[in-house]
Amino acid sequence: MRLFLSLLGLVMLLAAPLRAESLSAADKAALQSVISGQIEAFRAEDGARAYSYAAPMIKQIFPNPDVFMNMVRQGYQPVYRPQSFKFGQAGLSASGRPIQRVTVVGPDGITYEAIYTMERQPDGSWQINGCAIVRAPDLGA
Repeated sequence: MRLFLSLLGLVMLLAAPLRAESLSAADKAALQSVISGQIEAFRAEDGARAYSYAAPMIKQIFPNPDVFMNMVRQGYQPVYRPQSFKFGQAGLSASGRPIQRVTVVGPDGITYEAIYTMERQPDGSWQINGCAIVRAPDLGA
């Protein structure tokens, strides 16, 4: 049941339209900077720097950079070792959560969509509060 509810929530997040007008251009640029920074840290095998972009909830689940990097290596290869990535829409989900969509070509050559959930910190900065990765639909005929 828990898995079903998690999958249902992910489907709703992916299908929900974004309310782009709710994030400023500066906020969108900041989201992209944080995500780019983390991807570059992954590429450099800099676990401490990659971990620094994670929101407090993520740090509670993964209590140190080594545990965090092991999780990323095992479950997030497309963002851990992307061939390329390109930012898509950013805005607020229907539930009001700031999200940034990123099209990623993974190390396997397959295109994915990474949906980053972001969280503003008390100091005004942004951190990554989660990432869902789904295989992009094949658009070729």
